[in-house]
Amino acid sequence: MAEYAAPAAVEIVADQAKEYASPYLRYFFRYGEIVEDFKNQREALELKKERVKIRVDEAERQNELIHKDVDNWLTSAEKELKETQNLKDEIDRVKCFEWCPKWGWRYSLSKKLAEKIPIISKLLETSNFAQVGYRRPLQGIEFIRSTDFMHSKSSKSAFNQIMEAINAKGVNMIGLHGMPGVGKTTLAKEVGKHAREQKLFDKVVMFTMSENPNIRTIQDKVAEMFGLNFDKNTEEGRAEELFRSMQRVNKILVIVDDLWEEFKMESIGIPFGDDHEGCKILLTTRRQQVCTKMNCKEIQLGILSEDEAWVLFRDKAGLENDCSTLNDVAKEVAAQCKGLPLAIVVVAKALKGESLNEWRDTNQRFKDSTHLYDEEVLGGVLEPLKLSYDYLKGINQMTGINDIQMCFLLCSLFPEDEEIDIEILITCGIGVGLFPYVSLIEDKRKKIVEALKKLQKSGLLLETYVADTISIHDVIRDFAHWLTKTGENRFMVKDTLEEWPHMDESYTAIALWNCSSIIKKFPDKMEFSKLKTLFLEGERKRKRDDFLVVSGTFFEEMKALQVLLLQRVSFSLEGFPSLPNLKTLCCHDCMLKNFSSSLTNMRSLEILALIDTEIDEISEELVKLSALKYLRLSNVGVEREMNIPPNLVSRLTSLQELHVIPKNNLNLLELNSLSRLTALSLRLSTNQIPLEDFVLPKLQRYAIEVGECYDMFGEAFIRIGKAFIRTLNIQDFSSSLSAFNNLFCNVEALSLGNVGGQKNIVPSMDEMGLNELTSLQLESCNDMEFLIDAKNDQGSTVAFSNLVELDIKSMVSFKGLCYGLSPTRLLQNLKQVFIKDCEELQVIFQTPLLSNLTILRLHSLPKLKRIWEVKPSHRAIASLQSLKVVSIESCHNLKTIFSPFLALRMSHLQELDIRYCYRLQQVIGFGQEDEIIENDSPLCWSKLRILRIEFCINLKYVCANTCTQGLQSLESVYIRSCYQLIQVFNMEQNKHGHDIVLPELGSQNHCWTKLKTLRIVDCQRLKYVFANTLSQGFPLLESLHLENCPQLLQVFSSTKERDVIGDHILLNVPFLKDLVVSNCPQISCFIVQAQLIEELDLSNVGNSRQLCNTDVPVLNEGSIVVGNHEEVFQVQGGYSFSRIKKLKLGNLLEVRVIWNDFAQVVTLENLTTLRLNDCTKLRYIFSPMMACSLSHLVDLSIVRCEEIERLILAKDQVSSSSSNGDTSLQPMSFPNLTRIVVANCKKLNSLFPFGFVPVLPKLEILIVERNSKLEQVFELEEKVEVVAEEEMKFDKLEILSLEELPGLIHFCPKGYHSVFPAMTYLKVRDCPKLTTGFFIDSQEFVHCKIKLVEQYAVEESTTVKNAIFNENIYWSRGRGESQLPHIA
Repeated sequence: MAEYAAPAAVEIVADQAKEYASPYLRYFFRYGEIVEDFKNQREALELKKERVKIRVDEAERQNELIHKDVDNWLTSAEKELKETQNLKDEIDRVKCFEWCPKWGWRYSLSKKLAEKIPIISKLLETSNFAQVGYRRPLQGIEFIRSTDFMHSKSSKSAFNQIMEAINAKGVNMIGLHGMPGVGKTTLAKEVGKHAREQKLFDKVVMFTMSENPNIRTIQDKVAEMFGLNFDKNTEEGRAEELFRSMQRVNKILVIVDDLWEEFKMESIGIPFGDDHEGCKILLTTRRQQVCTKMNCKEIQLGILSEDEAWVLFRDKAGLENDCSTLNDVAKEVAAQCKGLPLAIVVVAKALKGESLNEWRDTNQRFKDSTHLYDEEVLGGVLEPLKLSYDYLKGINQMTGINDIQMCFLLCSLFPEDEEIDIEILITCGIGVGLFPYVSLIEDKRKKIVEALKKLQKSGLLLETYVADTISIHDVIRDFAHWLTKTGENRFMVKDTLEEWPHMDESYTAIALWNCSSIIKKFPDKMEFSKLKTLFLEGERKRKRDDFLVVSGTFFEEMKALQVLLLQRVSFSLEGFPSLPNLKTLCCHDCMLKNFSSSLTNMRSLEILALIDTEIDEISEELVKLSALKYLRLSNVGVEREMNIPPNLVSRLTSLQELHVIPKNNLNLLELNSLSRLTALSLRLSTNQIPLEDFVLPKLQRYAIEVGECYDMFGEAFIRIGKAFIRTLNIQDFSSSLSAFNNLFCNVEALSLGNVGGQKNIVPSMDEMGLNELTSLQLESCNDMEFLIDAKNDQGSTVAFSNLVELDIKSMVSFKGLCYGLSPTRLLQNLKQVFIKDCEELQVIFQTPLLSNLTILRLHSLPKLKRIWEVKPSHRAIASLQSLKVVSIESCHNLKTIFSPFLALRMSHLQELDIRYCYRLQQVIGFGQEDEIIENDSPLCWSKLRILRIEFCINLKYVCANTCTQGLQSLESVYIRSCYQLIQVFNMEQNKHGHDIVLPELGSQNHCWTKLKTLRIVDCQRLKYVFANTLSQGFPLLESLHLENCPQLLQVFSSTKERDVIGDHILLNVPFLKDLVVSNCPQISCFIVQAQLIEELDLSNVGNSRQLCNTDVPVLNEGSIVVGNHEEVFQVQGGYSFSRIKKLKLGNLLEVRVIWNDFAQVVTLENLTTLRLNDCTKLRYIFSPMMACSLSHLVDLSIVRCEEIERLILAKDQVSSSSSNGDTSLQPMSFPNLTRIVVANCKKLNSLFPFGFVPVLPKLEILIVERNSKLEQVFELEEKVEVVAEEEMKFDKLEILSLEELPGLIHFCPKGYHSVFPAMTYLKVRDCPKLTTGFFIDSQEFVHCKIKLVEQYAVEESTTVKNAIFNENIYWSRGRGESQLPHIA
C-alpha cells in the first residue's frame, strides 16, 4: 500500500504547492496547461475574428455604417492576433527535455502566455454582436443637390411666409398653391433644404402625391427616412406603425408635393395637430380649394415679373446682357412665356444657339398662334411647350416620323411621377421602329440615349438621381397627352383603373396602369386595328398570387401591335400567333401559360424580356423565333438555377444581345456560333469555364460574374445608364484567365477575388495596359505582387490611364502599384483609393501625376513607411489639388503623412482622419532626408471641415507653421489619445529646430466661424488648442469636450477687453448644447454663456490653480463658470438652462453652490441625469421650486459630497422674499426616477423631504451607503400622525442596498410599511440602529416594516416576529444565499 500512498501524497503536496505558493511558481508547474489554454483561446479568437470580419464586409457592401464597438473590437482582435503570433511560434521552439529542462525560457514564455489569456478571453466574451452595422441615416435625396431656385419677388415673399408659418405656434399645415409650371415644387425643395441646413427639424421628408397616389409607395419612402421596417402588410396597419414611429421624433417637416384633392394624412400614417404638435406639413397644389378644404395657412406663389422673367430667360438661353437686335427679339419671345418659370426654361433651352432668323420666326409663330384649348388645366404653358416640341429636330427620312418626338411621347405613357427605366424605354422604342436605318441593337440604344439627352437639354425630360432612369414633369406629361388627343398618334393613358373605360379603335398607344384584379367589364376581346403599343399593369398592392387575369383572345384583333409591355399579369400565349407585327414582348412579374408551345408563329419578335416571370420551361420552341435579336431572362421560372436545353443558344443565330441573369447551365462553347453577338450578361460557376481553347468573343457591352459573387456591380450590365457597361467579376478561380482575353482590352470594371496564379495584371493579364478600366477591385489574390511589372519596359507602356477607383484588400504578397519605371500617364485619372490588409506594402505612390485623386483610405498596412515617394525632379509637377478625403488607420510604421510641398498643393482637402498610427510623429513633415522645401509659406487648407486624429501616441503636433486663417472652414475637430501632442495648431520652431509654445502668437486673433464640434481627449502633454483665437470666435459651436488633458492651460486666449471679465475669459456660444471639461486641472477659468446647453459635465477642472477669487459679475443672461470657483451656474431668469438634460459635476473642490441664487426661479423640466462626485464643499443642490420641476429625472447619483446636508432645501431655509419660499408649492414627485445612488455623504441627514407619501413608480435601483448621519431614507416633511398603518409600494424596485449607515433608524416614515414586488437583490450591512425588518409574503413579495412599540408587542409577535431586524442581510432571489423569513 505504501508504494501507492507515496505518489498520492506527493501529488497532493504538489497540488497544494501550486495552489498556495507564490503565483510565480504557477508559471513552472502549470506550463502545459497554460500553453494548451493559450492555443485554444487564440484559435477561437481567430475563428471569431473571421466570422465578424465576414459580417462586417457584407454590411459594408450593403452600404451600412459599422458600429464603433465592432470596429474597435476587430482592431483589438487583429492587434492581439498579430502580437501573439510570435508567442505561438516560440511555443514550438521552447521544449522541455526530461534530462535538461530549459527553465528560464519556460518561465518567461509561460508568464507571457498567462498575461495574454485573459485579454483574449475578454475579447471572446465581448464578440457576440447582434448587429455589426446599421443603415446610414437617409437625408432625403431631394435636398442633396442644389435646386434651380429662382430668387424672385414672388418666391421670396412665399418663402418668407412659409418660414414664418413653420415657426408659428398653432399652424400645423401650410398650403402653397399656384398655376402649373410656376415653381411650387422647386420652392418646396428650397424650404426643405433650408430647414435641414439650419437644423430647424429633426427630420425633413418629401414625397409626391400626384393625381392617383400610391399609398404603399409613399409609406415605404417615409418609413425609410425614419428607419422603420413594417411588420404589418395592410395599408391601415402600416399607417399605424408609421404614425407611432413619427410620434417618437420631436420635430418633423413633411413636404407633400402635387396634391390634387383633399386628403387625410392619417391614412398614410402622418401625425399632426393634437397628435403631434411638432410635425408641420407643407403641401403644394394647383388648386387653392384644396388648401381651403384642408384648413391650411394659404400662401400663393405668383408668376415672375417681366424683369425677373427676362433675367431667367437670358440665363437659360445663354444670351449676353447687351442691347443687340437678338436680345430685342428674345425679350418679345420671353414675354410670350407669361412669367411661368417652366415655360421660360423650356423655350429658352429650345432656342439656345439659334440664329437671329430662327428667333424672329419663333416670335412670329407665337403672335400668329391660335388659342389653345385646355388653358384651365395647363394655363399659359401650352404655347411655349408646343414651340419647344416643334423644334425637336430628328425627322426620319424613311418613315417621315420625328424619332426624338416619338421618344418624348413614349415617355408620356408611363405613370405620373415615375422614374422610367431607360432599358425598358429602349426596348419599346426599338419595337415601335425608331431609327430603322440602324441595324444593330447597340447602335439603336446609343441613338435613343442620345435622343433622351436632347430631350433633357430641351427641358422636356428631367434627370433623376439614379443613372439608369429618366422622368417627366407632370405638367409636361399633361402637355404630351394634350398633343396625342387628336391626330395621327392618338394615346390613352389611365392610372388606377377599376372599371374598363370607353374607347374607340383609333388609338395607336394605350397605357393602363394599376388595374384592379377585379376590374369591371374587362373584355375578352378588343378590336384595335391601329394599336401599335400596349402597356398593361395589374394592381400594385395585390397579394403575391393575385394577378390581373387576361384571356389570350384579348389580343387577337390587335393586328398592328408592335410593343406589348405587361406587369403583374397572368395570361396565355395561345392568341399570340395572330400578332404578326409584334416586335417587343416584355413581361415583368407575370405568369405565362403555355409559353413553350406558343412561340411557333411569332416570327417577327425581335425583343423578348422575361423578368421575375413564371413560365413552364425554356424549350426548343425558342428556336422558332428566327428574328430574335435580344433575349433577357432574369429570375425566370420557379427553379433557382435556369435549365437551358443543350445546343439551344447556338441556334439563335440572329441574337445580338443575350442576358441570362440567374445561375444557369449554359455551355459557353455555344457562344462561338453567335457571330452577331455584341452584348452578354451571365452568371457562371467556375466549372462552366472551358479549361482549354476557349475565348469569350469580343463584345461592346457585357457583365459577367464567375464564382460566388456578391453582385458588386449589381444587375448593371444590361442598363445603358449605369456607370459601367463592361464589367467582369471573377471569384475563387485558380485556372488560367485566357478565356477572358478578349474582354481585358476594353473592360471598365474588373473585380478579382481569390484568383490565383497572377503575379501582376499588366502584362500577365493584358499587355496593352487596361486603359479603358475605370474600376478595379482586388481581394485575397495571394500571388499578386504588383499591378504592373515594368522592369523590362522603358516607360513606353500606357497603363491604367483611365482608372478612377482602386480597391485592394487582403493581399498578403502585394508590394506596390508598379515594379520598375512607371508607365506613361499611370493613374492620371485616379480619384478613389482604398487599400487594406496588405502586409508587405511599404510605399504606395511613386508617380507625381495624382492631380485627380479625391479620396484616399488606407487601413492595416503594418510595413508602410511612405505613402508618397516622389523624386526631387518631379516635385514641380506633383500635385494633390483635388484631394478631399484622407483616412489612414493602423499603419504603425508610418512616421509622416504629407511632405510640405505636397501639403501646400492640397487646397481642396475637406476631411483628414488618422487613427492607430503608433509611430506617426508629424502629419506634415520631412519624409526624406534630402527633401528641401523652398516655399516656407504657411499651410492653408481653407476647405478642411473635419479633422480627426486618434491613438497616434507619438504625434507631437498636427500642422507645423499652419495659418489658422487658412482653416476657416473647420466644422469638427476630434483628437484622442495623442499622448505626446503639445499643441494642435500654430506650433513654431526656433533656429535650433526646437518647438516654441506661445500662448499668443502675434497680434492677430482669428475666428472659427464654422466650428461646431471640438473634442480633445487623453492628450497628456497638450497645453494649447487655439492659441490666438478670440473667445467670441466660435459662433456656431455646438459641442465642446476637453477630457484627461492634465497639462492643458487654455483652449483659447484673448487680448481684447470685451472678451475678459476680471480674471475670466468670456465664451459666448449661443448654439452650444454639450460641454464636457474633465480632468484638466491646469486649465484657466472661463465663463460660458450658452442658453441652449443640454449636457454639462465638469470634473477636476482647474483644481491645480489658485482659486479665482474675483467675483463673477452679473451678466445680462445666465452663464456657467468653468474652473476652480465657488459656484457653477449664474442664473438670470426662470428659464435659464431649462433645456439641460444631463448634469455631471465631479471633483470640484471649491464649489459651494451649483446655482448662485436660490431666490431665482429655475425650471429643470428636461433634466434626466444628475451625478455629483467629490464636491466636498457643496451643501445643497435644489430649492423646493426646482425640485418640483424634476418630473423627467431618471438617474440621481451623489457620491463623496461630504458637506452636503440635504438634497433639497427646507422651505424655511429659502428667503421669504423669494418665490421659492412659496408655501403653495405643488407636492414633489419623481415619476421617472429609476436609479438613486447616495454614498459617502457624511453630513447628509435625509434624502427627500416629501410632503406626502413618496411617489417613485419607476424606481429600479436604490443604493445608500456610508452616510453616517442619515437617520431615515424617506421622510415626510409634514409631521402627520398616522392612525392606521399605510403602505408605500415600490412596484419596479429590483435592487436595494443599505450599507454602513450607523445612524439609520427607519427606511420609511413611521406608520408606513414598504412593499417590493419586483425585488431581486437586497443587501443590508452595518446598520446597527435600524428598526425596519424585512420578510417575504405568500406572493413572494419583499416587505419592510418598522418594529412596533411596546403596547403592540402582542400583535407584533403574531405578525412580524420572524422579520429580520438590525442584522446583516445578503439576499438574492433564486440564488440560494441567505433567506428572508416567509410570513403570511
